Amino acid sequence: MFYLGLVSLLSDASHEMATAILPFFLTLGLGYSAATLGLIEGLSDGASSFVKPVSGYLSDRYRRRKPPINVGYGLTGLLIPAIGLSSNWIHVAILRLGGWIGRGMRGAPRDALLADSVDSNAHGRAFGFHRAMDTVGATVGPAMALVFLATLEYREIFYLTAIPGIAALIIVLLFVKEHRTTKAPGSTESPSMIKTVRGLPGTFKLFLIGVGLFGISNFANSLFSLRAQQVLAPSMGSANATMLAIALYTLLNFVYALACVPIGVLGDKIGKRPVLVTGYLLSAVTCLATAYLSADLLVVAVIFATAGIFTAVTETTEGAFAADLLASEVRGTGFGMLHTVNGIGDLVSSAIVGVLWVTLSPAIAFEYSAALSASGAFVLFLVTR
Repeated sequence: MFYLGLVSLLSDASHEMATAILPFFLTLGLGYSAATLGLIEGLSDGASSFVKPVSGYLSDRYRRRKPPINVGYGLTGLLIPAIGLSSNWIHVAILRLGGWIGRGMRGAPRDALLADSVDSNAHGRAFGFHRAMDTVGATVGPAMALVFLATLEYREIFYLTAIPGIAALIIVLLFVKEHRTTKAPGSTESPSMIKTVRGLPGTFKLFLIGVGLFGISNFANSLFSLRAQQVLAPSMGSANATMLAIALYTLLNFVYALACVPIGVLGDKIGKRPVLVTGYLLSAVTCLATAYLSADLLVVAVIFATAGIFTAVTETTEGAFAADLLASEVRGTGFGMLHTVNGIGDLVSSAIVGVLWVTLSPAIAFEYSAALSASGAFVLFLVTR
């Protein structure tokens, strides 16, 4: 479990350093709009999630979690730094897409391996620890980008992301272990993927309904940064507002990292459902506040901190809740379906928010997300009672 956390820390430090500067590389460096950013983010998240059920199912069928994990970290660690070579948005989209497909390949098998490594009464703690390590990396990455931005160009910062990305690949290849299991005596050939998905527990399928509705509202956090930059730029200038937006994105991930383990422990004690419903409602409040964002730095900082908390709740508790609902032999497939549902939501939400932002207004874009987040909380509360 420790090495999985360390690998996630390094990998997230790599791609979050890239994510922190991507909005400004696209809009300020290459001259594209928020709609382009939303499209790239949505396509990347969607493609990532479409490969997750396949890699998860294969890890169940062949009782091997490591191979897709290895390939996934390799793709992310090598393709994301190459964004620095891009000269137009199509290049960025292709490389980001490939890197995020790598994330998709490793996601479900890794979560299944993590769930298999601990007792069921400690799923919240395990996922909380992993997400905390994951988010320490997500905090270090933007912080490093902020430091480098004072002396380096956007392209040079992308190149530097190769260092932690390749380090993560080396550690996962050499130190992350799994105990390969064999089929139970008398078992026959593994069922097809379709049959395996159909055989997932009914409660888990109901859980996916609430997760999916929330996912339609859950856009990429980089759009929070772009919103802050645009609101702050008239009063402090574009360059200073960009620096501050990256600092606020770092704050979001810092709060996220601090909150993961306590939230995981809380979910183990009082139940995952009430914790997750509360997180969805907190997302709705945060999006509504962002719709009417002012240039008051204290208010902006509080909103970003709150976004870090609801992100910690959703990222930690969704996985721990799913682990409770799934038997070990179908966890790879189940986690793949969970990530696919989230990915479809990410594809829809980031693209729609970007289009609403450009065609109507940023306020309407965030109001849309607030309404869907609240609806997701309501549905999750009802269908998983």
